[in-house]
Amino acid sequence: MVEELAEAVGLVAACRLTGRSRATHHRYLHPKPPREKKPRPAPVTALSAGERAAVLALMNSPEYAELPPAQIYARELDEGRYHCSERTMYRILVAAGQGGERRRQAVHPAKAVPELVADGPSQVFWDITKLAGPEKGPESYATGVGVFPGHR
Repeated sequence: MVEELAEAVGLVAACRLTGRSRATHHRYLHPKPPREKKPRPAPVTALSAGERAAVLALMNSPEYAELPPAQIYARELDEGRYHCSERTMYRILVAAGQGGERRRQAVHPAKAVPELVADGPSQVFWDITKLAGPEKGPESYATGVGVFPGHR
């Protein structure tokens, strides 16, 4: 649209009329080519593979197996040992696929839905006091106890 107006009134006036700055218009016409992304060099202070394995073994030891890295870090510092930063401990756990909850979790078995089975009359009864009626609100609930036909 700016190009069409620019032919008639000039680029400066066309940009002013459309509300687009000239710099934006020129960036739109001549975009920069994408830059190559250079790989970042490894930091000088990065842990070696052996050091990372030693920290992972420490965190998986029976003493620390259920503790978060923050507590492991604090306990090791209290004993005068420094392995790496707390954040690095988290990174090592995530890289090892252990980034979630470290404590043992309770597993509950699936519960079966109770099923009422009757093989004769007057064996199964149910309460219908909380069945919803046609209107909203507690006053619309049915009252009384429903039973199979033939029950008093």
